[in-house]
Amino acid sequence: MRDEQRERPTGVVGGGTMGCGIAQCLADAGHRVVVLEPDADARESGPRRLRDGARLAGLLRRARRTPDEVVADVRWTDRWEELGTASFVIEAGPERVPVKEETFALLEECCAPDAVFASCTSAIPIGHLAARTRRPGQVLGMHFMNPAPLKEAVEVIRTDQTSEATLDRATGLLAGMGKKGLVVADAPGFVSNRVLMLTVNEAATVLEQGTADAVTVDAVFRECLGHPMGPLKTADLIGLDTIVDTLDVLRAFTGDDRFTPCALLTRLVREGRLGQKSGGRGLHDR
Repeated sequence: MRDEQRERPTGVVGGGTMGCGIAQCLADAGHRVVVLEPDADARESGPRRLRDGARLAGLLRRARRTPDEVVADVRWTDRWEELGTASFVIEAGPERVPVKEETFALLEECCAPDAVFASCTSAIPIGHLAARTRRPGQVLGMHFMNPAPLKEAVEVIRTDQTSEATLDRATGLLAGMGKKGLVVADAPGFVSNRVLMLTVNEAATVLEQGTADAVTVDAVFRECLGHPMGPLKTADLIGLDTIVDTLDVLRAFTGDDRFTPCALLTRLVREGRLGQKSGGRGLHDR
């Protein structure tokens, strides 16, 4: 990254779990960060959540800077114009197509002409979002996994219009955070969620039908297949609302009914039992 780009702040749109984790990664790598978060409660709790995340990363020897240094380099705002000088903006808002479409249109209006836009969408095709801008060559996907500070790789999605310079800037930004970019082509769900969401949906169906309890379903994947975490525990970590939203997006963009959320997932979301974000009440604690 050129020196003048490094001196400018990096933007993050959305201060939820993913946005806060991405901001932590950037600040830990020495970037000044502006987090755009419209919700007042999320903005108020942001510095505490950042500090907690940085402390955990430090305990796990995955941090370069102290929690105070990380928090000091992240500014929280609800004003879009504060992203105006950013050289790179990562969108990490809710997995709702209209929300992300509006976000990219607003970024186009408020950001500098040379700014790169990246989306951390779970499944929406990047080309669909790039079409809301006048700079499709400067748009790509950067799909961080949760928890972002503890993951070593990021799924990078390149459209047929993403330029080499944009891809180089994105992979360089990730390298500076100590992360590897795994580049894939643009498609609904990319590689990770095109496969994972079907697995989660089927695992929840198995649980719903009584074939095995949640602990056993995940144990099969861990102990028989060597997965570090089973699909149901993964779903509880991601958030069942995000799982359902992502399945809905995949069904809409592929026309494939296999992505219809099973009745158990739909019911738990309706009841507010979302997994870890609701105090652990999800597929593993019904």
